[in-house]
Amino acid sequence: MSDTWDALTDLRLVATHEADNPFAAVVPPIVQTSLFTFSSFEEMQATYKGLKVRPVYSRGLNPTVRLFEEKLAAMEGAEDAIGCASGMAAISSTVLAFVGPGDRVVAVRHVYPDTYRLFETLLRRMHVQVDYVDGRDPDAIRAALPGAQLFYVESPTSWVMEAHDVGALAALAKAEGVLAMIDNSWATPVFQRPLSLGFDLVVHSASKYLGGHSDVVAGVVAGSKALIGQIRSRTFPYLGGKLSAFDAWLLIRGMRTLPLRMKAHEASALTVAKFLRSHEAVESLHHPGLGSALPPGLSGTSGLFSVVFKPDINIPVFADSLKLFKLGVSWGGYESLCVPAQIVLSQNQGPNSAHAFGIHPQSVRLHIGLEDTHTLIAELEAALAAATR
Repeated sequence: MSDTWDALTDLRLVATHEADNPFAAVVPPIVQTSLFTFSSFEEMQATYKGLKVRPVYSRGLNPTVRLFEEKLAAMEGAEDAIGCASGMAAISSTVLAFVGPGDRVVAVRHVYPDTYRLFETLLRRMHVQVDYVDGRDPDAIRAALPGAQLFYVESPTSWVMEAHDVGALAALAKAEGVLAMIDNSWATPVFQRPLSLGFDLVVHSASKYLGGHSDVVAGVVAGSKALIGQIRSRTFPYLGGKLSAFDAWLLIRGMRTLPLRMKAHEASALTVAKFLRSHEAVESLHHPGLGSALPPGLSGTSGLFSVVFKPDINIPVFADSLKLFKLGVSWGGYESLCVPAQIVLSQNQGPNSAHAFGIHPQSVRLHIGLEDTHTLIAELEAALAAATR
């Protein structure tokens, strides 16, 4: 099987078949129920003993959620998956299933801020040591991995968009017997399939491109049946971060158009990023697609990148001059978004420090949506003119 979406372009993995529902509906039904009843004592007892697998309570298993899990697993080339109530629910359920007091975690630097906060608050309270390394430095990773319980990767990373050779990182972890997990929200299975490159587990903030419409908050983790089974038995039922049937239905809807949307986001973002890279107001720009070449395993890029403006650009004025670009967190939907780093860095205590994230105060993160790029560029140009001191 190809390690990118090329082998899956007929979309059969995200289509709906008659077997998915009892009505042969082209759109699967939403099984909106809290519990499922049994026809007999014998059936209920067999289910509770694990002799029969069927829904009991929607915190554990729901048919609509299960359909989403199966389709995401197929897209990632995984044996199984668990849908969660948010990306952080997927990350925390996974990390806590395999990391305990006294363990050590190795993570690439510049991870998603809330992941960093999870590591620096909850894991620290559990006396778990977390070491951050440059994911582009194989010698540093090789030196850090021995004795670690978990290797946590994002590629590309948050804000600074450092893209890694995912297969090489997986090989380093495997050589040391370290469990390797990766956040694949930015690239999606359309442009990167980490399990085929050697990673053990892959997580997504499904709120982003998998959903694609800015109307759902969700997460998912995929991997082997054995590892997903450990998450199901050790943490997932007890942390309570279950995915609702309606949110799963929205995700199934979103994944049907994922390949088309990702290609559109990629093309538009590259157009806008190239304009900004040549603009006199720009100090530097972080977009994996504008370097010399994409790292092995990454076949395309998404709509998210960051730009560092020169000191004479007034960031608040720039932000307030935008109209089509909305000021807001998250990304992955139709709309273009802007997040000034100065807002993020205003959370300046403890694990929210600027040093922790490596974010330049003059940087702005942009998500390029599906609007007309000529209009977006004209708006950016006008906002930069207004913001020049």
